[in-house]
Amino acid sequence: MEHRIIQQLLQLKAEAPLVHNITNFVVMNNTANALLAVGASPVMVHSPREVQDVVQISQSLVINIGTLSEKWADAMLMAAERANQIGCPWVLDPVGAGISSFRNETLQQLLNLKPTAIRGNASEIMALDNFSAFSSKGVDSTADSQDAFVAGQSLQRRYGTQVCISGPTDYIISERAWVEVYNGSGLMTKVTGLGCSASAMIGAFLALRSDPFEEAVAGVSILSLAGQLATDKSNGPGTLQWQLYDTLYNLTAEDLSIHLNIKQHAF
Repeated sequence: MEHRIIQQLLQLKAEAPLVHNITNFVVMNNTANALLAVGASPVMVHSPREVQDVVQISQSLVINIGTLSEKWADAMLMAAERANQIGCPWVLDPVGAGISSFRNETLQQLLNLKPTAIRGNASEIMALDNFSAFSSKGVDSTADSQDAFVAGQSLQRRYGTQVCISGPTDYIISERAWVEVYNGSGLMTKVTGLGCSASAMIGAFLALRSDPFEEAVAGVSILSLAGQLATDKSNGPGTLQWQLYDTLYNLTAEDLSIHLNIKQHAF
């Protein structure tokens, strides 16, 4: 699988796909810089009057509900509907799932449109699986990623999506297999928006439109590995943020061959 991820990274850099992001105010700059660094082309369009036109010309769509509003919820639903109509892959990042009825209702509407991939922390994935049985404290996880594995499987079966759970070990779950990613760094939790950057990275690789599971694995793996390598050169969360962009930009096949630590399992 490591060899396949290397091929995907090279293809991404060669094609520079357009990735449409409807994302939150907190992470727009982080997300755009991460996508540019890895080789994709980001666009941030949120108005209901133009999201469908932009989806039409994009290779993938990322929907992040972090700073949700009524107008943005409308735009997200319109964008996801158009993506489905034209076969454009899309990612759902359920930031803060469980914290309000409005957020949960919007997420349920988006889930019904069957995203190509979902990426969240353990608490978000568990809330997404059963809104009535789980309450999140906010955008930070109160559970370990392995605790959400069963909920991830449930979501995968119900919506036919690739489910990515971020944490000390990252999990990517498909119908046929699941992958554990052991890269990453605890320091990454001290920089806002790196989970959102992981969702955007998944969107970048989904833009290759070949195998959604492999592409989701590549997106998670690349961001986690870049965070680990950047941490080795950082003095704290401030330097980690800019080191991450440089690491993504300079990531090589050799880096992946030596440092990528993943394991695939068949169901």
